Amino acid sequence: MEVRRIGPELVEAAAGVLAEAFDGYSWTAWTVGADRHRERLAHLFAMTLTTVGLPYGDVWAALDTHGHPQAVAVWLRSDRPVPDEVWVEVAAGNAEYAGDRHAAMLAAEAACAPLRAAEPAFLLATVETSASANLRFYRRCGFEVTGEVTVPGGGPRVWAMRRPPARV
Repeated sequence: MEVRRIGPELVEAAAGVLAEAFDGYSWTAWTVGADRHRERLAHLFAMTLTTVGLPYGDVWAALDTHGHPQAVAVWLRSDRPVPDEVWVEVAAGNAEYAGDRHAAMLAAEAACAPLRAAEPAFLLATVETSASANLRFYRRCGFEVTGEVTVPGGGPRVWAMRRPPARV
């Protein structure tokens, strides 16, 4: 495996990897329509990679010997803030791809908003986890739970996590 930053040429493949990873995950099961679920996820991730991840963050992938992504991480950077008009574009895409779960997506995002750190930080886009089994893995990677919430209306329990900066 080679781990490196990727560009637009691998967006479709990276979105497919993320869609496979999040298919059946409690957060996406709650916030994304069940009909054509995997397809919806792939579109959501492709949109996020294209409009947010690549221009304003860093998208990393573990590539196999054929150059195909096997794992993907999207980091958002505090020194490259995403403009408000881009978030408006993302919101429109979310509305389309979430389907009949769009209202649940909005409610879940609102419930989790207080969990987001106010201070500048790199944000690993998926370290608000909704799987308790992930907590042990993230803790081994140096992350600490900073808060938790249960999404109203029967939604998933979500933990926010943060990894303190490395000391030099």
